[in-house]
Amino acid sequence: MGATASQLDKGMLSEYQELTFLTKQEILLAHKRFSELVPKEEIDRINCRIPMSLILTLPELKSNPFNERICKVFSTSDIKDGSLSFDDFLDLLSAFSDSATLEIKSHYAFRIFDFDDDGTLGRHDLEKLVNCLTGGTDDTNLTPDEMRQLIDNILEESDIDKDGTVNLSEFQHVISRSPDFVSSFKIVL
Repeated sequence: MGATASQLDKGMLSEYQELTFLTKQEILLAHKRFSELVPKEEIDRINCRIPMSLILTLPELKSNPFNERICKVFSTSDIKDGSLSFDDFLDLLSAFSDSATLEIKSHYAFRIFDFDDDGTLGRHDLEKLVNCLTGGTDDTNLTPDEMRQLIDNILEESDIDKDGTVNLSEFQHVISRSPDFVSSFKIVL
């Protein structure tokens, strides 16, 4: 793939539509929104990257408690800085689109929640997940005992092989029993 920041021809548009869960209109809107974030000096550079700090100014991501993790998971930057190319941005929007499958959505949710990128959701990942969901402030933080009990309950329910972590297939099994997951795991421009 790979598009210039200032133009998107019909061939590229068709290719993007084939490779994503997005409609042509959604791709064009994504391109417009991405282009608005491109620094002026980069506007004609092929495959320019938008810094994570600018991506996080998008209202759709600004208030998401996992916004930085989302950028880092979808970023293909060699320096792992969370910056996004247009292809990365489309991949992100595609995974969060209404048309994405449960398998795709649960795969990316798992990667976002796997804060240490070790391929499992361990106690530390689950604690960070709970803190993100509850706001992570002194007013909303659970006590250490409450956190331990909650994580014990999560593992009791989810850790099928009883190894002390939740792997992708165990996570997908839990998600498959959550009817609201697909409709709530979305970002709409």
